[in-house]
Amino acid sequence: MNKSNRHSKLLEPAVYIIGAGPGDPELLTVKAQKILSTADVILFADSLVPREILQDTKPDAELIPTGNKTLEEIVPLMVERVRANLSVVRLHSGDLSLYSAIGEQIQALIGAKIPFELIPGISAYQAAAAKLGVELTVPGLVQTIILTRISGRASAVPPAEELSSLAAHQGSLCLYLSARHVEAAQEKLLEHYSADTPVAVCFRLSWPDEQIWVVPLEEMAKITQKHKLIRTTLYVISPALKGMAGNGSEVSRRSRLYHPEHSHLFRS
Repeated sequence: MNKSNRHSKLLEPAVYIIGAGPGDPELLTVKAQKILSTADVILFADSLVPREILQDTKPDAELIPTGNKTLEEIVPLMVERVRANLSVVRLHSGDLSLYSAIGEQIQALIGAKIPFELIPGISAYQAAAAKLGVELTVPGLVQTIILTRISGRASAVPPAEELSSLAAHQGSLCLYLSARHVEAAQEKLLEHYSADTPVAVCFRLSWPDEQIWVVPLEEMAKITQKHKLIRTTLYVISPALKGMAGNGSEVSRRSRLYHPEHSHLFRS
């Protein structure tokens, strides 16, 4: 089979759970784009996924927004369509491995004996680092990235993963789903990070109305409240951002990987 025929091949009847990325349609993976362009049915989280991501779907594809639906409504729709010999996309924002609530959907599909495939997406923290023009793991300064959230109404954080204990590592901490509780988050972070630690407050990353502010940690709650941010906001707290405040000394440490004095298997 030649390449063009392989790419135009009809999808098998199944559920394809896709991470749409942070919002920019061009940040979709190639595989996700191909599946979206040939799927018969697409259930998408319309409150978090922009319509532009659906611009290359089939003219006769059935588009079903799910922002107002419960799991008990969504799963039967997917099962019914696959049993009708149709290919189904379940389109989530961001990457499936983070706060996507796919676990219960997977279990329901397994219980119904419906085949499925997961297609990962770009996460907001990756989009944030790209927009900020930084590496979040700087040699000799910070080598750990922590992805977490503060406890909220919809999802409690296990006691061992409380924000204050994670902050003790002083790594690059990416805080999701926490804008409504920003004062409590700031208080817990200040137990271990200095008040002048840079924080990138990222609103609707990669959307047309994206906004990013870099402020000291002690102003994280203030800037959030000033701009009335309550959702689609990511906080990146990291020593790696110090160069953005005009002090490049902390982030200019060179990696040994490409240093002329460093040898390895492929370079003597």
